[in-house]
Amino acid sequence: MRALTVAPGIAHSGRLEDVADPPRSDGTVLVRTLALGVCGTDREIVAGRYGWAPPGERRLVIGHESLGTVQEAPADGGVKAGDLVVGIVRRPDPVPCPACAVGEWDMCRNGRYTERGIKERHGYGAEYFRIEHDFVIKVDPSLGIAGVLIEPTSVVAKAWDHAERIGHRSRSWQPKTLLVTGAGPVGLLAVLMGAQRGLEVHVLDHNESLTKRRLISALGAIYHAEGLENLTGFKPDILMECTGAPGVVRDVLGHTAPGGIVCLVGVTAPGHDFDLDIGLLNRTMVLDNDTVFGTVNANRSHYEMAGEALQRADKAWLNRLITRREPAAQWTKALERQPDDIKVIVDFS
Repeated sequence: MRALTVAPGIAHSGRLEDVADPPRSDGTVLVRTLALGVCGTDREIVAGRYGWAPPGERRLVIGHESLGTVQEAPADGGVKAGDLVVGIVRRPDPVPCPACAVGEWDMCRNGRYTERGIKERHGYGAEYFRIEHDFVIKVDPSLGIAGVLIEPTSVVAKAWDHAERIGHRSRSWQPKTLLVTGAGPVGLLAVLMGAQRGLEVHVLDHNESLTKRRLISALGAIYHAEGLENLTGFKPDILMECTGAPGVVRDVLGHTAPGGIVCLVGVTAPGHDFDLDIGLLNRTMVLDNDTVFGTVNANRSHYEMAGEALQRADKAWLNRLITRREPAAQWTKALERQPDDIKVIVDFS
């Protein structure tokens, strides 16, 4: 079968090649791949800056944002032939640590977890993949191709889950406003889930985009294509930073209302130095009871939350997030950024 592979640590080593069929040791559920979403992590792996091949192997089958149809499954596996599914990315460490032992492998404490298509396990970027039934998420058929959005939505669902847990440290917590920085796929999905919660949502993006403006307006949110300093007097109750841009990360700290929460969702590469008044930041956060936290990955409950959020969403709106499809034979083109891109997928269908 054909698969998208890279040699981790070697830049531009991506290729489409024939590989062996997935071994049964990968799981009892056999899935035919329909689509694969690409994101910044995939770009880093192909650029040779991230990723690990399985032990004893030199190449890694890439891909962690999956969508496929079940070809075969055990009778007691929770899914059957024909079901639309996605695969969970992370697997718990073998110890297991206290978090992995209770199914919260997204919070692994010792770093010995593995991840499909990223860390020591082959991914979902092949014509077929096998998976354990405990790590399969059944997708509502009404989502269709938009089911490929479940994995990035699960990351956002975790951000909301943890933000709300933090907020409820105070019995009086009743957030009304949300600011999302960044209008890429993750940012737009954060906007969707904020709108579903009835919040007044503002979105800050670095460049004007008519496509994004329309998507955001369709959710009843407000779009800003300007710097944070121009949002004079606006102090959100919740701020979700989805760009990973160092300057934006610096500027959002201490920018919330008293008792506010900043969630860092975007990942920043190391090597960026900025002037920062630590004294002022500390004073603001302490006196206002502010919180800043980071989040990555997701566990099964977050995938389920993601599926529920997407089912409630307007399906036409979701489909507009998928702005480009590249065939598997030209999959590296999906990694090349184009001006109007939001979510780009590799089409295996």
